[in-house]
Amino acid sequence: MSKTDKQGLTTTIVHRDRRAGMEYGALRAPLHNSVQYGLERVEDLIGIFQGTKKGGFNYARQGTPTTAMLEAKINEIEGGVGTVCFATGMGAIAAIFLTLLKAGDHIVSSRHVFGNTNSLLNTLRQFGVEVSMVDMASADSVAAVLTPATRMVFVETIANPGTQIADLQGIGSLCRAHGLVYVVDNTITSPALFNPASVGASLVVNSLTKTISGHGAALGGAVTDTGLFDWAGYPNIADEYRKVAVAQQGLTQIRKKGLRDMGASLSSEHANQISIGMETLALRVKHSSASAQRLAEYLEAHSAVRKVSYPGLASHPQHQRASTLFRANAWLLSFELRAAEQTNAFLNTLQLPIKATGLGDTRTLVIPVASTIFWEAGPEKRQEMDIPDGMVRVSLGLEEVDDLIADFARAFDTLA
Repeated sequence: MSKTDKQGLTTTIVHRDRRAGMEYGALRAPLHNSVQYGLERVEDLIGIFQGTKKGGFNYARQGTPTTAMLEAKINEIEGGVGTVCFATGMGAIAAIFLTLLKAGDHIVSSRHVFGNTNSLLNTLRQFGVEVSMVDMASADSVAAVLTPATRMVFVETIANPGTQIADLQGIGSLCRAHGLVYVVDNTITSPALFNPASVGASLVVNSLTKTISGHGAALGGAVTDTGLFDWAGYPNIADEYRKVAVAQQGLTQIRKKGLRDMGASLSSEHANQISIGMETLALRVKHSSASAQRLAEYLEAHSAVRKVSYPGLASHPQHQRASTLFRANAWLLSFELRAAEQTNAFLNTLQLPIKATGLGDTRTLVIPVASTIFWEAGPEKRQEMDIPDGMVRVSLGLEEVDDLIADFARAFDTLA
């Protein structure tokens, strides 16, 4: 098949390994769990260390044939020039921040970010990186805080848990005009619903644990370089990585520093499980997005609910933007009861949704966010991030939505 033949997402994923040429006619790439990889010639070993030999492996901390196959799949569906996988999504984000920023630099982030990302940004401040967190509903908010030291802008496609949607297109244009690295976390939407390259993203992050893997049985993260950023003009690339092609300089530094030096390495076992989970990505996202829409509409119409946040609702502030950017509105929603003090009792009454952290599982998960994943941020920071005390996050799974709605209805009856 010619590379110019564009095929669908699922077709691409399920045939990717076979088309790469597997031994013995295998349909999937095998699991390589070796840590060391020997070479016939010492010159080849030297070439791998120095970056002059392509396609070889030396030590599993920097990658294995199994992780390399997963990287190739993710890269293809994100439309990148290269992808690096990590042990977790947070490992991927940390690798970007800690390898491409240095003391005195400035990063602009959405104020509506995942709690652990917010914590990591606080750590950056301790290392001498200035951090500005703004409401990215408009690119003007980003433009207002830019300084000569600004190097990077970070945003999520759909914010977790408030579902705010940044001006992704406008921010992309702004970053391009100012030569800034534009990092877009695509975890909630995934390549099934959105490709950040379409809005000018430089680097795309996916927490593979969630939408892409989808079964809650493997941790992983990935960074994809879209090829849209000119690394030749970026001041923080080390001299030793200037020796590779310009398009690969940023990703090479992320791989070498993030994997070799920091050790945030994805295991072959988890890479293999994630790769298998990817095969049902589009099917799962289609189902869970439709379920989220139904449940959001049901919750919004219920008299016991004060507010529902879901991009598929006409009441969502960025509903039209979501309709323009995304192929569906994903599986994440949040809501608040009018009687916030009854939230815990209400959640304890639910029988199908599991009281657990995590996202993008086959099972529906619920969690009160202020008292758990955003507790460390403190009340002032939570208020700044628009996280009220009674907010509940719901990650829709693969159950029949009628069963979920019936379960919520039973729980609402207990509030009377």
